[in-house]
Amino acid sequence: MRQYIIQFLAVLIFFSIINIGCTPRAKYEHRLKEELASGVRYDSLFMGLYLGMPQKDFYTHCWQLNRMGLVKQGMRNTTVEYQIKKELKYPAMMNFYPSFVNNKIAEMPVQFTYTGWAPWNKSLSADSLQFDILRWFKIMYGNGFIKIRHPQKGLAYVKIDGNRRITIFKENELNVWAVFSDMTVIKTASDTSVIRNPRKPDTTKNIR
Repeated sequence: MRQYIIQFLAVLIFFSIINIGCTPRAKYEHRLKEELASGVRYDSLFMGLYLGMPQKDFYTHCWQLNRMGLVKQGMRNTTVEYQIKKELKYPAMMNFYPSFVNNKIAEMPVQFTYTGWAPWNKSLSADSLQFDILRWFKIMYGNGFIKIRHPQKGLAYVKIDGNRRITIFKENELNVWAVFSDMTVIKTASDTSVIRNPRKPDTTKNIR
């Protein structure tokens, strides 16, 4: 009888390990370890910006984009704003400003909002916007996004290519965030969550 119990427990533990290994979190950790070990870098962001870009070059590049009429100063003059006209299903705006480590871009949080959002318009809700951004990002950065569920942020999508991690999640019914992270820079022993709150941006230099 004892032998059968031991065999039953062994089988139960085996299937539990398999189940744990198949969770989105386990897939994420395995993919992160695998991609970082590859040594390949994917630094491209958007509009000519990239991870590792020197802070001075970021300001100069944004000033040039502003001169071309592509971007302008965003919310409270603390972000760079780009009006999305064709890339998504409906017109939207994206506000971005990077986090710098050693005066180089280490992370780029981007906030998306449909310009015509209203509480009663479900087609312009954050749920629709999140899927719209996911579709657009698959075109820009390729497939391979992993669907996860965060206890606070809810449904989110994560993609890891070499050192670059892209995370898409909802902030509320209005805003969706996409955070680009250089995992060779920001990953520390305290990084226990796939989704971290976007950092509050510093005041940008004048790009007008």
